[in-house]
Amino acid sequence: MTQPYPLPVFENRFAALPPAFHTRLQPTPLPAPYLVGFSEAAAATVGLSRPAHEDDSFLDVFAGNRIAPGSLPLSAVYSGHQFGVWAGQLGDGRAITLGDLPAADGQGRIELQLKGAGQTPYSRMGDGRAVLRSSIREFLCSEAMAALGIPTTRALTVIGSDQRVLRETPETAAVVTRMAPSFIRFGSFEHWYYNQRFDDLKILADTVLEQFYPQLLTEANPYQALLREVTRRTATLMAQWQAVGFMHGVMNTDNMSILGLTLDYGPFGFMEAFDARHICNHTDSQGRYSYQMQPRIGQWNCFALGQAMLPLIGSVEQTEAALAEYEAIFQARHDALLHAKLGLNTRQPDDDQLIQALFAILQANHVDFTLFFRRLGDLRIGNPEQDEPLRDLILDRPAFDAWAAQYRQRLRAEDSDDEARRLAMQAVNPKYVLRNYLAQVAIDKAQQKDFSEVARLQQILRHPFDEQPEFDRYADLPPDWASHLEVSCSS
Repeated sequence: MTQPYPLPVFENRFAALPPAFHTRLQPTPLPAPYLVGFSEAAAATVGLSRPAHEDDSFLDVFAGNRIAPGSLPLSAVYSGHQFGVWAGQLGDGRAITLGDLPAADGQGRIELQLKGAGQTPYSRMGDGRAVLRSSIREFLCSEAMAALGIPTTRALTVIGSDQRVLRETPETAAVVTRMAPSFIRFGSFEHWYYNQRFDDLKILADTVLEQFYPQLLTEANPYQALLREVTRRTATLMAQWQAVGFMHGVMNTDNMSILGLTLDYGPFGFMEAFDARHICNHTDSQGRYSYQMQPRIGQWNCFALGQAMLPLIGSVEQTEAALAEYEAIFQARHDALLHAKLGLNTRQPDDDQLIQALFAILQANHVDFTLFFRRLGDLRIGNPEQDEPLRDLILDRPAFDAWAAQYRQRLRAEDSDDEARRLAMQAVNPKYVLRNYLAQVAIDKAQQKDFSEVARLQQILRHPFDEQPEFDRYADLPPDWASHLEVSCSS
């Protein structure tokens, strides 16, 4: 007889906040749940392990069919700006927080949240369900971003069901368990500010300071220090997104983490044929959240948070001072990441021109972003005749050859060693990212109850910088049919 899965014992720190912050409720049971995906790496962060078999107790807890010991399920209220327009109250429309578990490394606690676990008071006419398609995408991308070293929420598991839900077409439901130290958002602060409930605003800020930024409590103005730290983290995160070509798609203030994490994977994408104006969310008709706009929108969102925190900080001048570092931090971090991507160990006066000239070539030729930087690491200073794999990505070869000559001259100026540079560039330029077509192939198979491609992609994306020659085809240019794929806010 097999032993039942040892269920974790939860606490729920968020439940200790006043009742106005959340609604206690039970998840809606998911009929006949089955395991679609499980992340060993995410599980290890809270001391969990993969169930030895299709364990009913494990499936039931993470499908929302059973309440684990100590769990106090709830959904949080928040508000936000959506596409730059104040949207008022929003809240967890289909997310239910089970509670938190101690981090395995002893550094704090991790919240576990079910996405797609049924209606809440904040569902706004929605059914509270997520679909298998979007759940697989969030599961894979959360774990891929973690492996890339980019701050993110994590995903423990995807659990599917044959229950039908209606989107543009009928689909099947699923629940993804996502994890983070906290899911508090910029919009959580905006909610209390725009409702003029400044006592509750202070409770929220004090909670965030005490639980996540205790080192700031001794500052002369802890609230100003909090805004400054969140601004720094957001600027750094935007630089990291840009450097790997990640596009979020819906950078509303309710999708911005107070901890500087990548939060809420909806219509995201990784840059393929480079276009700075690329919009990964086909419902974003104005291009507010295009690739080139992300850094500016990150700053705009920090200003929205600053507005919400103004009653706590005390003056416009102090608030502006906390926000003032955004641009310098973004530029410095982005510049450092681009230098690393180009294998440059020093900073020289003409580097900006060299980098701008490269991105002009990428833009004009719509060069595959990930493949180009990965292959650039194979460039040899003294052997231009070996540039063919790089040149094959670019239509205007004379333009590339002229740039490559300047690049070689720049490398010689710092006595760059070909092999050392290749290894350093491979460590920062991923070979594998979650391309839309790869996710779609995994989704198509999963919809036929074949979860092997979900597991294979998960395995590949756990090691994005490694060669993994047996999986070379996963790093190829996307097939022609992939150009017709679209992602939107529907999930």
